[in-house]
Amino acid sequence: MTFSFRDTLLPVFTFALMTTQAAAAPKSPVSPPYAGAQVTELATGLDHPWSLAFLPDNQGALITERSGQLHLWKPDGGLSALLKGVPRVWVSGQAGLWDVRLSPDFASNRRVYLTFAHPGEKGEPHAALGYGTLSADNKTLSNFKVVFIQQPALQSGINLGGRMAFDEKGNIFLSTGDNNQRINAQHLNQLQGKILRLTPEGGVPQDNPFVHDKNAKPQIWTYGNRNPQGLAINPWSGALWETEHGPRGGDEVNLPQAGKNYGWPLATLGINYSGQPIPEAKGTTLAGAEDSIYYWEISPALSGMAFYNAQKFPQWKNSLFVGALAGESLIRLTLDGEKVTHEERLLSDRKERIREVQVGSDGFVYVLTDKRDGKLLKIAPQS
Repeated sequence: MTFSFRDTLLPVFTFALMTTQAAAAPKSPVSPPYAGAQVTELATGLDHPWSLAFLPDNQGALITERSGQLHLWKPDGGLSALLKGVPRVWVSGQAGLWDVRLSPDFASNRRVYLTFAHPGEKGEPHAALGYGTLSADNKTLSNFKVVFIQQPALQSGINLGGRMAFDEKGNIFLSTGDNNQRINAQHLNQLQGKILRLTPEGGVPQDNPFVHDKNAKPQIWTYGNRNPQGLAINPWSGALWETEHGPRGGDEVNLPQAGKNYGWPLATLGINYSGQPIPEAKGTTLAGAEDSIYYWEISPALSGMAFYNAQKFPQWKNSLFVGALAGESLIRLTLDGEKVTHEERLLSDRKERIREVQVGSDGFVYVLTDKRDGKLLKIAPQS
């Protein structure tokens, strides 16, 4: 059956519009009929798995668990013993071990990057980025080095960001959530609610947009972001794309461009979880800020994202896959350039929170389910 987001949230969204008194961004397209998928369970028993990175030459994939462990999954052997050399992490709520990504120069340096909640000297958490060298037998991260620690300390274990992606120069985009200190997302002297851009050693690229602004943190790439939970480079344009949690309503897909403001919390399509308006909100749009290219009036609770650029399944050509936590599905968005033309939801019948999605070199889509007995799944179109 055809599913309309607007019809299902009309009373709540009407309330939000009445309180903000501003025009909404363009409507998201109506979803086409549900399409199923062929699912193969590759691994089970993972403790809230968070991120997935494939090693070259069919050696398997690294998988993080939010509780602080790093696994190797092998196509012919399942889950290995836990890797050694992983940094100690601060675990509470959404805080823990987050993203894992291979260096663009992994073939020569074997660097594995991790993002995580770093326990400070007083036990307080800080969002952090670091890397270690993966041993030839894929069992150990040696000489782990923390190259970036967010200051000041986080105030709670919610809205933390923690995703990363590499640009064409090898610099690292790193997302930070607002940590429920909403207005700091608008303050350029704060790192909350931003997408940062760092060098491979955690420094500041000299072409960052605010590098010469003495009143701004030079690491900032974009601001006005609430809780970016997916970052990926569009393989056809080379541009950075982002998925972002709204509050109650207003999850977004954005194209984060250097120096741009994405509005939060002054502009939002959502309301507080209590049902009340966001106190700082001026409307659903904001003069001088960028609108999303796609949004949801009912929040699926977006997570990881991956573009489909493989040849294995032509019916998925020009797709963006996005995990949904509260929406308990894998969302497939059909793209025409920077426009979303269709949406469908896969795996909805499984009722599992999807935390991460990646495309393997074999052309299959792989996802991680977010629960104490989490799974690694391989996805193909339904034949």
